[in-house]
Amino acid sequence: MHLSSSLSRIVLGAALVVSTQAAMAQQQLVPAQSEVQFTARQMGVPLDGHFKKFSAQVAFDPAKLATSKIALTVDTGSATLGSRETDAELPKPTWFNVPKFPQAQFESSSIKALGGGKFEVAGKLTIKGNAQSVVVPVALVQSGTTTTATGTLPIKRLAFKIGENEWADTSMVADDVTVKFKLALTGVGKL
Repeated sequence: MHLSSSLSRIVLGAALVVSTQAAMAQQQLVPAQSEVQFTARQMGVPLDGHFKKFSAQVAFDPAKLATSKIALTVDTGSATLGSRETDAELPKPTWFNVPKFPQAQFESSSIKALGGGKFEVAGKLTIKGNAQSVVVPVALVQSGTTTTATGTLPIKRLAFKIGENEWADTSMVADDVTVKFKLALTGVGKL
C-alpha cells in the first residue's frame, strides 16, 4: 500500500512536470506580428534597419520567474537597411561576418518583475562571437490569446566588432546602436 501511494505520487509529480513543460512549450512566436529593428547613425543621420529572420524560444510563467527562460536567435544574414549597396556590405567580415557568425543570440539568465506588466530581463547577448551581459527592459501587453513583448536595448557596436577596420572610426558611423523588438507570443499565462 505504501509503495503504491509513493508510486502514484511519483507518477502524479511526473505528469505535473510534463504538463507544465507542455504548457510552456506551447508558447510560440507569431512571426507575422513580430519584428527586430535597429537604428544606427551615419554622419549623424539615422539609418533604420531590421532583421527579416529570427526565432524565439520562450518558457515564461509570470508566477514562476525563477524558472522562466527566454532565448532569441537572429539570422544576421537577414539584416537589411533597405538599400542594395548597404545590404551587400552587411554580411561581409567587417560588419556581421555572416559566413563565420550566421546568428546573433540573446539568452536570459534572470527575469525580474517591476510591476504593471514591466520586467527586467538580464542575460547574455552574443554577436560575432562576442558575448556581453545586458539588461533589457521589457513591457508585456496581453490582448486575447496574444502577449506582445516590446523593448529597446542600446548597444555599442564596437563591443561586438560590428564595423571593423576603417569602420571602427565613430565619426563616420556612431558606436551607439539602438535595437528595438516586438515579439508577439501565444500561450503565455495571465499576467
